[in-house]
Amino acid sequence: MTTTERRRVAAGRVREAEELVARLRGGFAGIGVVLPSLRIDPVSFAGDDPVGLLDLGRCNLDTALRLSQALEEKGAGHDG
Repeated sequence: MTTTERRRVAAGRVREAEELVARLRGGFAGIGVVLPSLRIDPVSFAGDDPVGLLDLGRCNLDTALRLSQALEEKGAGHDG
């Protein structure tokens, strides 16, 4: 694969990651959870074989509680 092709593939992966961050933000917002540190991990897209990671970041205990409650409700089959 040429350098240009690798850059094109990497750019596509970054776009995909940006779309996923937006989807996650929207999904979390729908259940009243805000993860302010949610972002793309730029270092994970560097190098010859980029992994592409999202950083969900840190959150306070209240946010963690709301997130865990939403997951528990979803797991129990409730729509919230």
